[in-house]
Amino acid sequence: MHQVIIYGSKYGSTYRYAKQLSEQTNITAVSYNEAPDLSEIHTIIYMGGLYAGGVVGLAKVLRGFSIQNGQKLLLVTVGLADPNEPENRVNIRTSLQKQLSPELMERAKIFHLRGGIDYQKLSFGHRMMMKLLYQSLHRTPLEKQTAENRALIETYGKQVDFTDFSALEPIIQEIQRRAI
Repeated sequence: MHQVIIYGSKYGSTYRYAKQLSEQTNITAVSYNEAPDLSEIHTIIYMGGLYAGGVVGLAKVLRGFSIQNGQKLLLVTVGLADPNEPENRVNIRTSLQKQLSPELMERAKIFHLRGGIDYQKLSFGHRMMMKLLYQSLHRTPLEKQTAENRALIETYGKQVDFTDFSALEPIIQEIQRRAI
């Protein structure tokens, strides 16, 4: 196996992106719980959902891993927040820095995709966490709220899906580029 897509998904958005990317590239997609040994794989695509400041399964899969010459690591985050907002990108990268070594942060190609949320499918713990966050944000003066905060308030309790498979195109192009 020269290439692999590894995904960490709790509610399905990341899984759907990984499945679509697998279909478009003919690269096998596996859950992070079934991740193979990465030492002999040339192109590693890790796709992970963003939850409470972390990427699902990322630390587990990449613990102790260092990129060898000829290997390529693509990290793809999937979250509710709009990655086109500069503040959101900074927050996501800050979160990644807490989970990855400086070497992996520097050498990985990082992409951000937008997923969705269905409050009816959230676990009790996640539903309570979102409720507390919503209540806290709702009390924050409008002028102090970020775009991400306002979006969370607007979508609270609803089912929203921002999945956009066309956003996979830059990732596919990077997969097809030769590793240095």
